[in-house]
Order: sequence, then C-alpha cells, then structure tokens
Amino acid sequence: MGCVGTENHLEENNIYHGDSRKLLKKIRPDSVALSVWSPPYFVGKAYEGDMSLAEWKALLWEVIKLHFPVIKPGGFLAINIADILCFKDESMPKIMAENVSRRKIRVTKEQILAVKNEHPTWNKHELAGHFGCSEQTIDRRLNGNNVRGGKYHAQTRVFLVGNLIEEAANETGFHLYDRRVWVKDAAWENSRWHTISYRSVDEFEYIYVFWKPGITRVDRRRLTKEEWVNWGSRAVWEIPSVRSNSNHDSKFPVELPRRVIKLLSDTGDVVLDCFIGSGTTAIAAISEGRNYIGIDKEVKSVEIALNSVFAFEDYEKEPKQIDLFIREVEQEYHKKT
Repeated sequence: MGCVGTENHLEENNIYHGDSRKLLKKIRPDSVALSVWSPPYFVGKAYEGDMSLAEWKALLWEVIKLHFPVIKPGGFLAINIADILCFKDESMPKIMAENVSRRKIRVTKEQILAVKNEHPTWNKHELAGHFGCSEQTIDRRLNGNNVRGGKYHAQTRVFLVGNLIEEAANETGFHLYDRRVWVKDAAWENSRWHTISYRSVDEFEYIYVFWKPGITRVDRRRLTKEEWVNWGSRAVWEIPSVRSNSNHDSKFPVELPRRVIKLLSDTGDVVLDCFIGSGTTAIAAISEGRNYIGIDKEVKSVEIALNSVFAFEDYEKEPKQIDLFIREVEQEYHKKT
C-alpha cells in the first residue's frame, strides 16, 4: 500500500496520490463493482478555493465520464453531494430582505412616506432626525438597500446540483438507478440565514446512484432482515454527522458508504473512491470484506487515509465499533501533527 503513481494499472487495496482525472485512466477496464464518493461541493473549502464555477462543473463532468470505462457492466456509481445553499448570483436584484421580526427600530415605510408627503423637500438626513433613527434605516425602509455596503454584494440563492450530475452521467452512458436522502444533523452554523429569511437550515444531502448497463446481481441476502427493513428499502437514511473534523474538514460518517457498499456490491468486489479524503470509504469497504482503490490529490488526505487504514487493519481482530475506532485514530493523528 502506498501513495505512489504508476504507469501500470492501479492495484487494489492501495491509496494513490494524484489527480483523479489522470489516475482514473489507470484503473483496469470493467473492474470496479461500485464507486462511491463525495466530490468538492464548491462552498469555499481550502482545497477548492482556486476553482471557478466553470472549472468545478468541468471537474465533475470529467470525473463522471472517466468512470464509465472502469465500472463493470451492471455496476454502480454512487455520488454523495448536496445542493449549494448559498450560491452567489450576480444576476439577481440586490434587494435587502424586509425582516420585520429583527427590527430594532419600529418605524415603517408607510410612516416615512407619510412624513415625506408632509415635508416633500426633506432628505434622508432630515427624515432620520425626525424619527430618531439612522439614515441607513430610512434607506432600508424606502429602497430595500443597505447603505453600509450590503447592496453591493451579490444576492444568494439555492443552486441545485442534481441536474448537473444527471446530465453528465447520462451523456456518458450511465442511467440514474436510484437516489437516497441522507438526513444528517442540522448545520445551524452553516445556515446563518435562518434568522434573516424563511430558508431552511442545512440538514440533508443526496446519494445519486447511477447504473452502467449490464446484468446486475440483486441479492437481498447481503443485508439482514432488520437492515433491509430499516434502511435497505428506505429512501431516507438518518445518519448522524461526523462529530469531529479535527484532521480533515470534509468527512462523511462511515455508515454512509458502508450501507451503499453492502447494498450494491458483493464480498471480494472492488470499491473505488476517487476523492478518498480521510479514508472512510476504504475502511467501510474493508469492514464489509470488499477490496478498495482510493485516490486523492491532497498529500495530507492520503497520509490520513493510509494511517487510518493501516490502523484499522491492525484493529480488525478486536470487536471495535468502526466509528469509535475512527475517532481514536483521528485523536492520535491530531496529537502527532
């Protein structure tokens, strides 16, 4: 196992350092039963900070396209991704929300207009003096503006990513087979707008499952009866978020890839993650008796992933809970660095 590149095919049970768009071409054709990964979300993380929207779209498009040759017929590509909930759109009108519930000054637009009607020559300075408020308040009530600079910022909206993902997959030859919704812990800290609008907090992501045409082995016996009833046949998966991101700032809980792997692959199959991050997918694959291939362009991520996998293989002899194990590995890594 190592973080080295090779001119030959990538070997199973290894994690490689490099750009997925280059290394995916080195995977044996028709060898991967399932690829499960979570790409950059284009929300300003350090590892995606230098990408434009066009570059981000091109990255997703190319990575999906490069999967088609390596996924075996009847195999699956599962992508975990969320909508961009605070997407800056320069084409939107720059109008401040009239948030009545947060007003400290109770003066209304109607009251200001009534005074302006009585004193048509008064400017916003004189109106502010009359009402005992700031000029900013007058401007907000009358024009929906923020004179301190907010009116110069791009407004935000929700950017749906599902259409982008499906369009890329369809053009490549994949077909949307299934989708699940991962309900995670509500991310209040990332949704500060909930105090200034009616927008919902961030509390779910999607798992889009694409199918490569071919004979697919369907075997419910991969799951226990309880697993099939509780999540195998359910569209909504309630899985708590990762409690600590001390060694990597973008992680999904191991239960997420573990479910996908157990549901859509068999023992001994090859599972791929081309954005391996902290190694969660590799650990999930090992725990279910699958082989894995991991790729990541960040050296730190590869180091963390390798450290986690090595440690997990040593711990396999003990009946430890996987999530507990991962937290212990993170703590040890954090101490060393």
